[in-house]
Amino acid sequence: MNTAALYHRPPSSEFAYLYTPRNVHIRLRTAKDDIREVSLIQNDTNKFWNGWHDEIFAEKRPLRIIASTDTHDYWMIETSEEHNRVMYAFHIVGNDGMEVFYCDKGVYPVKEPFTSNFNYYFRFPYFHEIDMVKTPDWVKDTVWYQIFPERYWNGDTGNDPTGTLAWNSREPDRKDFFGGDLQGIIDKLDYIKGLGVNGIYLCPVFKSPTTHKYDTTDYFTIDPAFGTKEVMQKLVDECHKHDIKVMLDAVFNHIGDTSEQWQDVVKNGAESKFASWFHIHRFPVSYTQTDRIDDVDNLTYESFGFTPHMPKLNTANPEVQEYLLSVARYWTKACGIDAWRLDVANEVDHHFWKRFYKEMTEINKDIYIIGEAWHSAQSWLQGDEFHAVMNYSFTDAILECFVRRNIVPTKMVAAMNQQLMLYTQQTNEVMFNLLDSHDTPRLLTIANGNKSIVKSTLAFMFVQAGSPCLYYGTEIGMSGGSDPGCRACMEWDESKWDKDIHSFTVSLVALRRKHSDIITYAETKWEIDDERNIIKMTRTYRGHSLVAVFNNGTEVIEIITCGIQLVSSGTHTIHESTVIKAYGFYIGLDAIC
Repeated sequence: MNTAALYHRPPSSEFAYLYTPRNVHIRLRTAKDDIREVSLIQNDTNKFWNGWHDEIFAEKRPLRIIASTDTHDYWMIETSEEHNRVMYAFHIVGNDGMEVFYCDKGVYPVKEPFTSNFNYYFRFPYFHEIDMVKTPDWVKDTVWYQIFPERYWNGDTGNDPTGTLAWNSREPDRKDFFGGDLQGIIDKLDYIKGLGVNGIYLCPVFKSPTTHKYDTTDYFTIDPAFGTKEVMQKLVDECHKHDIKVMLDAVFNHIGDTSEQWQDVVKNGAESKFASWFHIHRFPVSYTQTDRIDDVDNLTYESFGFTPHMPKLNTANPEVQEYLLSVARYWTKACGIDAWRLDVANEVDHHFWKRFYKEMTEINKDIYIIGEAWHSAQSWLQGDEFHAVMNYSFTDAILECFVRRNIVPTKMVAAMNQQLMLYTQQTNEVMFNLLDSHDTPRLLTIANGNKSIVKSTLAFMFVQAGSPCLYYGTEIGMSGGSDPGCRACMEWDESKWDKDIHSFTVSLVALRRKHSDIITYAETKWEIDDERNIIKMTRTYRGHSLVAVFNNGTEVIEIITCGIQLVSSGTHTIHESTVIKAYGFYIGLDAIC
């Protein structure tokens, strides 16, 4: 047995946490394929407090493997204790027959005096519901639709900026305006509802001189090119009438260089009342710009991505904190939005985000808060900052396997499981899953135009736990490279749509919403053939199984079905032999014979 690989972190962590106010999830990590069985030695803390130390092995319960990576197996058990306390250790048996007692003090033989000394045991001292990671239930049933407002539809030509181009008249440049606005989104709500999605994520809508609006100049004003506060309110109200949630984008890491605050610093230097709002190395604030907007020399202040037009805010400053929190309070209350997406969230201090979480959840206990983080994000997901993050790490594993073909399926599942085991189960249930966005090339472009790969990849993401998101235009087969290519005008000429992808996407959204319980809560069994590039996953919950088979190889495979086929990229045969062509898949309910 590789005892050095044994790992457990006591409460509260992703290895021991409250899943409900009375149920505890306990996890253990071991070396891959090294352990035969693991049992939890759980003791009655009430007896210990009353001096009854003679029932040390009163209860032993088996753990099960819930996930595996390249190097580790993860075991779990759900347990509860009527006295709101748990005392526990692990009895571990290796494949070599070795047995150990793993406890808070380390690894010991399974014998006295170690097993009878309650001071050796891990403790969950008390179940405090206030410390439990809580997530909004509605998110588990939500399919999001991300919209880049300037490029969705021009619903009000009266607010077009000077020089606005005719809709979709050319491939976009970063500085091109096409007139997209909030009224345009309202005009297209019937289309959005027809997709079956029930959440809209809007890129920034506050006043800014650019098309992307990530360089805010006035957080309290809707950008005039997008409309007014009244139009914003109408959009939210109309969405809510259709049972569609609305998420706004908050850019609190930095501000635009044309903002009142930064311009005061430019004018007054160290004497500016806003000087302490920023991270300034020396005055006057300046930079030497070379050929590229993000390539600067002698930048005298901190900024987003070394871009001089986006000076970084000092969120440790109480005045900055109060200003940004007043912005969040205003829009959460004024328009009744349902969620916030936090831009560059990993570059803002934890202290501020804790305040943000507390204030937002006091206004709306069911608000959904996600942060932009392109990497592992444990420290932000402890229940007092974000509910989830944009799950790029999870997504990258899927794209590397399904689209880029750089890794085999076993490696993909290992990478996905590694991410899942970083967080509590309730966090994983509401992770924001996506395949493309305003910051990435479009899925069809990454797939080199291969529609079968697009379908298969979308289907795979939609049957994973978490809240899936479609980027506008993906559903009709839009392509586009990195910014600005991924931010092209939405195509509204239906003759140019890929109708097959559109109808497929609608059916996929319907599948996800109808079977959200089994997708969210089920245990997953993987069967993988790396050589043939075939993935089979079975998700089982409350007596039902959702089975999905993905053929990412080049040969045709055949499966025998005996359940209800839910969606397929090829044949629609059920209850008999089903052929899955290369880059195809099958999803059925209740079994493959």
